[in-house]
Amino acid sequence: MTEDRRMIQQSARDFAMREVLPVANRLDPEQGDIPMALRDKMAEMGYFGITIDEKYGGLGLGCFEYCLVAEELARAWMSVASIIARGNGMIGFDAMSEAQRAEIMPRVASGQYLGAFSMSEPNAGSDVANISCRARRDGDDWLITGNKYWCTFADGADYIIVIARTDPDVDPKRRHKGLSIFLVDKPRGQLPPGCQGSPIPKIGYFGWKTWELAFDDCRVPASAMVGEEGKAFYAVTHGLEKARAHTAARAIGLARAALEDATAYAQERIQFGRPIGDFQAIRFKLATMATEIEAARQLMYFVCTEIDSGRRCDKEAAMAKYFASEMAERVTSQGLQILGGAGYTKLHAMERHWRDARLTKIFEGTSEIQQRIISDHLLGR
Repeated sequence: MTEDRRMIQQSARDFAMREVLPVANRLDPEQGDIPMALRDKMAEMGYFGITIDEKYGGLGLGCFEYCLVAEELARAWMSVASIIARGNGMIGFDAMSEAQRAEIMPRVASGQYLGAFSMSEPNAGSDVANISCRARRDGDDWLITGNKYWCTFADGADYIIVIARTDPDVDPKRRHKGLSIFLVDKPRGQLPPGCQGSPIPKIGYFGWKTWELAFDDCRVPASAMVGEEGKAFYAVTHGLEKARAHTAARAIGLARAALEDATAYAQERIQFGRPIGDFQAIRFKLATMATEIEAARQLMYFVCTEIDSGRRCDKEAAMAKYFASEMAERVTSQGLQILGGAGYTKLHAMERHWRDARLTKIFEGTSEIQQRIISDHLLGR
């Protein structure tokens, strides 16, 4: 790793431990939202514009640096590591026209214009082509109607990226055709006019709310469409490599938090007259945890390097996401085991790491979807 990257990593580590971790320890148990003051500090650090070009006010860095920062933030609170994707990693940005980028990106990079992503539906998650939410023309505008699910940050965002079907004729053999991207502006703290919703009661991933939304003739201007009409499927799949590397980074950060907390506890907890870290059963758990974390990290670094080099790596990105998320659940569970009964309380952060790690196996494509992608490449399908 270059010296510049080490400096970025250390700066993010210091920020996470000094600014993020105390907030997480205080607010996660009560399911509080990420404070605006913390978001403002993140904006000052440039974390919403890591991968945004310098000409738009971003840092102009790559996926490697983005994931370095994400791992450090996730070590403190995964939700904070996730909110930076509401700037850097929004799917659809690559499909924007230059005029749209020039108008939007400077505000995104500064943290003043953050988004939510609304693609999933009650009957369309991993099966993107099954999206049924529709947008129909009405004069110079579009009217969006349909139900959406799993839209995190729908209330706090300044806009929502909505994937809707603009072609009313669905070809059963080419269902992925006819989907379009819309950027729906909205007041921060509210849902857009023509949209109602309610928060979904989650077991983790606190710090912000995840919503079920119902669009009912939500009116947006023609200029709200991002990219070519009917080509959203390709824009969505194009953005998944970086998104999966980011998820791998978050999973690694959570696992590292579990390892560090478990290591500290093993040195302090006395049983049978000795720290439990003296016992081989505990020592070997820690050794295995550390090894699995490093293996996942090196795979993620490889994928980031491929992405930054402009090479396709959808198979490898799926591998990194799959391996890191499965690893994170194992490692955080082992960390909880080392803490014993103490780990099963909210008096320690271990249960937070464990709950949030479980989610990494689900979002950005489930583990089963990653296995499908990998096996398709292996079998030439």
